[in-house]
Amino acid sequence: MTSDKSKARRLPSGATVVLQAGLALLLLAGTGCERGKKEDAKAATPPPPPPGVVVAEVQQRPVEIKRDFVARTQGIPTVDVRARVAGVLENVFYKEGTEVKQGQVLFELQREEYAAALESARAQLAKAQADLTRARDTSVVDRARATLEQRKADREKAQRDVARYKPLAEARAIPQQDLDTAQSQEKVALAGVDVAEANLRDTELAQRTQIQLAEAAVLSAKAAVTQAELNLGYTRIAAPISGIIGKIDVDPGNLVGKAEPTLLTTISAVDPIYVDFSVGDPYYIKIAPRARADAQGRGRDTDSQLELFLADDTRFPQRGHFVFVGRAFEIKTGTINMQASFPNPTRVLRPGQFARVRAVVDRVPNAVLVPQLAVQEQQGDKIVYVVESGDKVAFRPVSLGDRVDDFYIVSKGLKAGERVIVEGVQKVRPGMQVRPEAKSPADSAPATAPPPSPTPPAAPPAGKGKTGG
Repeated sequence: MTSDKSKARRLPSGATVVLQAGLALLLLAGTGCERGKKEDAKAATPPPPPPGVVVAEVQQRPVEIKRDFVARTQGIPTVDVRARVAGVLENVFYKEGTEVKQGQVLFELQREEYAAALESARAQLAKAQADLTRARDTSVVDRARATLEQRKADREKAQRDVARYKPLAEARAIPQQDLDTAQSQEKVALAGVDVAEANLRDTELAQRTQIQLAEAAVLSAKAAVTQAELNLGYTRIAAPISGIIGKIDVDPGNLVGKAEPTLLTTISAVDPIYVDFSVGDPYYIKIAPRARADAQGRGRDTDSQLELFLADDTRFPQRGHFVFVGRAFEIKTGTINMQASFPNPTRVLRPGQFARVRAVVDRVPNAVLVPQLAVQEQQGDKIVYVVESGDKVAFRPVSLGDRVDDFYIVSKGLKAGERVIVEGVQKVRPGMQVRPEAKSPADSAPATAPPPSPTPPAAPPAGKGKTGG
């Protein structure tokens, strides 16, 4: 071994170079073979399949465009229950916050004073009726008429005496003094008739006056009785309407109604419940044909198409309709007040709640609809990825209109029947072939769709307080 190593060391330099070149060629040949094997293996491996995407078909159908408006509930009518007469509040016959019926007794005041006043008024009425009966008595008039008849008889006798004595006196059959006496008695009789007639007229006039005064006294006494009965009735305070009653504002034992009618509680009708909201001019123009009242003052939108969403975004199960449109637009806000009515059989809604009214503001007969999941934004523009023939992806800019549920109305860029990618957009690029998978409309829609943006409430005019609806 030592000898071989020694021989190798003694090889000339040229032979060493040749040996190193041969070793390099062998290494290169081995590397080339290895690379060739790898390329052959790579060529034999099939390409990956196209990426899978979920597509939805662009629809075309009639749609309703809805918008939300900030609203507030109102109880109409709402009535303040007050004490109309002065007295001490003795009893309360209802429970706060419950439903009461019209005519139900709610409060009771002390009644003794008003009961005594009623008895006194009835006594005055009885006296006035007795005076009227006496005034209608005709005995005085009858006496005056009898006196007149007696005076007329005296006049006739005097006239006959004068007629009989006059020819006798002319024939000097009787003294002239007898004729003069008869003529004097005739004049006295004539004057007696005039006096009796005047007395009869005075008596009749006095009787008519007494009757009228007595009748007026009877009417006044009847009015006093009626007022006393009302005052006694006001001591029991009943519900003027049916509705939900509020808390008691005055505790029993307090004097109420002394200087002015004292507020005791408030009642609001809640079925139906009314909702006030403001609508801008562009939306009003579209809503107005259905919101105007008919000849009877009722809203023409009797199909109850309005929806109500509560503060927690839950939809109220009952639908409503328009009942009132304001007289004019608010100049500062550009909105008009409107009112709708919603059935409230469970009395869940109460006056003063904030809510949102959703109304149909337009109807599009043949709207092209694209799912909102398919719409992307790129440099401020709206785009969608369309799967064309051959399952090739194409980039498509679109112009969008209003949103309808989970879709956008497409005004330009798409047509009905085209397939748009709703899932897997991040895996594709224009020109790429994909493996589309159709998705049903129910699956393509999200679990909960955010409602349209509500219209902001109208700001109250400067210098004015809050107004009720």
